Amino acid sequence: MAIKAVVFDFGGVLIDWNPEYVYKRLIPDDTERRWFLGHVVASDWVVQQDAGQTIADANAELIAKFPEHEALIRAFYERWPEMVAGVLEEGVALVDKVEAAGIPMFGLTNWSAETFPWAWERFPVLQRFREVVVSGRVRVAKPHPAIFALMWTEIERHFPGIQPQEVAFIDDNAKNIKAATALGWNAVHHTTAQQTEAQLRALGMPV
Repeated sequence: MAIKAVVFDFGGVLIDWNPEYVYKRLIPDDTERRWFLGHVVASDWVVQQDAGQTIADANAELIAKFPEHEALIRAFYERWPEMVAGVLEEGVALVDKVEAAGIPMFGLTNWSAETFPWAWERFPVLQRFREVVVSGRVRVAKPHPAIFALMWTEIERHFPGIQPQEVAFIDDNAKNIKAATALGWNAVHHTTAQQTEAQLRALGMPV
């Protein structure tokens, strides 16, 4: 079946976001910084905010566990814009090609509802999608099947009767790729824009 819609992840595909950009300055020692990012402001903590927890509650929870690191914990969201280096130009070029091919695009992103508006206002590429599902707004994050169901509802609203195999999903997280594949979507694990483009062509897309 031909691809009728493409769903893009944002962070790591279109937006260059990395906590290292801030914490390299705050914790110059590599070993100390890796420990802090892996054990304190770890990915499972960040996903809680992506799934709807407030930043205030997140800080309080973590500071209670690591009171000696309060300043560094608060820096995560106080200096969050510094973690965004900008757009990934190759990812934006891929959006250009999919759009030029006339294939409708949707966005499905794990992102805190409190920080997403900052990026939405600054990066026009995020506004080029028919619908965008933001995990922090719907209070469930990838790879939970519920957020894919919410995205599917939006896709079906535009394309009644569309089949899972008529959708391509681009994400840089292997867990999200596994979840989408289980639903029958054509999941493309994004490592480089060139490889993603090649996989889209293999699905018959004229990009």
